[in-house]
Amino acid sequence: MAALRMEVRVGPSPDEFPGSPEDTPVYPIGAAARLSGMHPQTLRQYDRLGLVVPQRAAGRGRRYSARDIATLREVQRLSAVEGINLAGIARILRLEQENRQLRRQIESLRAAVYPDQRVFAVASSGDAVPLARGQRPAASPTASSAGAIVLWRA
Repeated sequence: MAALRMEVRVGPSPDEFPGSPEDTPVYPIGAAARLSGMHPQTLRQYDRLGLVVPQRAAGRGRRYSARDIATLREVQRLSAVEGINLAGIARILRLEQENRQLRRQIESLRAAVYPDQRVFAVASSGDAVPLARGQRPAASPTASSAGAIVLWRA
């Protein structure tokens, strides 16, 4: 029987947010097992499967972060309450991680392109034109009044 190997790392990597307390690997396997309500052997199995991969200390001992503990609790909930198998859980965790990354990208793009704009007009050419507060699309030089769409972002 082929071994199941799932590569999932939940949340941003620790180097994305240096010094982030959620990603600081402080809990040895015994403490992580108590905090997550699981047996240490279960945590070792999840590590082997790549489901929740803790960082390693200098002596190669596993060190879990608060984010890892939260993920372990979520894995337990999905398995016990929802009845989802480990392959399904790995897929869910991977999709949630991808979703978080895409949301961060969207927010950074919004901030970089239009940092303070909240109202836009879309010209018939498809170009988005930021409008000043109270400005009408017809007053915009690139958006004609015929066929322009105005979008508000809350």
